[in-house]
Amino acid sequence: MFCFQLPERKNKKLKGRITTIIQHPIFNFIEQMNFTTILQEIEQESNTFSTTGNVTTTIPELAKVSPNKFGIHLTTIEGEDFGIGDSVEKFSIQSISKALTVALAFSFLDEKIWKRVGVEPSGSAFNSLIQLEYEKGIPRNPFINSGAIVIADMLVSCLNNPKEDFLEYIRVISGSPTINFNLAVAQSEKDTRFRNAALANFLKSFGNIENDVDEVLDFYFHQCSIEMTCKELAHSFFFFANEGKTKEGKQILTKSQVKRLNALMQTCGFYDESGEFTYKVGLPGKSGIGGGIVALYPKNFVVATWSPKLNKKGNSELGMHALELLTTKTGMSVF
Repeated sequence: MFCFQLPERKNKKLKGRITTIIQHPIFNFIEQMNFTTILQEIEQESNTFSTTGNVTTTIPELAKVSPNKFGIHLTTIEGEDFGIGDSVEKFSIQSISKALTVALAFSFLDEKIWKRVGVEPSGSAFNSLIQLEYEKGIPRNPFINSGAIVIADMLVSCLNNPKEDFLEYIRVISGSPTINFNLAVAQSEKDTRFRNAALANFLKSFGNIENDVDEVLDFYFHQCSIEMTCKELAHSFFFFANEGKTKEGKQILTKSQVKRLNALMQTCGFYDESGEFTYKVGLPGKSGIGGGIVALYPKNFVVATWSPKLNKKGNSELGMHALELLTTKTGMSVF
C-alpha cells in the first residue's frame, strides 16, 4: 500500500498545500476505496427511489424489456471490477454506440470528420429535422441522430465489411468475443425508421451522405442494436478513461483525440439534458434509450448503469440518480 508521510516543516502553509494535494480524490484509489460497499449502498438507496418514467415505446422490441431491471458495474483504471444487480444481463446499448462509432471514425479520419458534423450541443430534440434544415445539413454534434447517421456514412466508406468490421472493433475494445447485434431490435428499428429515413434523405439532399441511404441506415440500426452487459459496456469505454488504451493495452485513440471526445460527451452526451447530468453527476458519458448510461472519470474509473425506465428527456431515471449518488459518495467527479 502506498504510504506518504509528510515531513515536519516550519512552513505550515506548504504543509497544508501538500496535505490538500494528497487528499485530492485522485488519491482515493491508493487508499483502497471500498467500491463494493459503495455500490451496495447505492443499490439499497435506489430501491426506495420513486420513479415516474417509462420504458421506451419508440422501438417496439425495446418495449418488451422489464421496467424493473437495474444494474451497475464499475471498472477501475487498475482493472478491478465491481458489479451489483443486473450488471451481467445484456441489453441494447442504442445511442451509447454513437460514442464508439465516432471514436472509430476519428481514428480513421482525425479532424476531417468535423467538416461534416459539429461539436456543439443541439438544444433541440435528438431527431430534429428543423434544426438540420436551418443549419444546411451539418448536424450539431455526432450524438444526435442526424450526426450519428453522418458518422455511420463515414464508416460505411472506411470499412470493407461495415457491420462485421464494426462488430469486431467492439469485441476488441471490450475484450469480449461474444458481443453481437440483437437482430430483432435492428429489425424493429428498421420497421419504425420513418424519422431516421427522413433525416438520412435530408442529409443526402445536402450532399452530406455519400453512400446509399438504405445501406447507411442498415448499418446505423445494427450499431444501435448491439447488446452488452454493464460490465462489457464499462470495459468498452475503458480507453476513454485510459488516454486511448483499452484494458488490454491496445491504443485506440491518441490522448488528444480522447480529450476531445470526452469533452463532447460532457457537453452533448445526454440529449438536451447534458447540462443537468453535468450539474448532478459531473462526469462525461453517454446514454441510450435502452436504459443504459456509461460515464467515466479519466485516469480513475468507468461506470455503466442499466435501468430501462426513462425520464421525459429520454435518459434512464434511476441510472442518473445512481450516478449522482456515486459521485456524491466518492467525491470523485471532474468538477
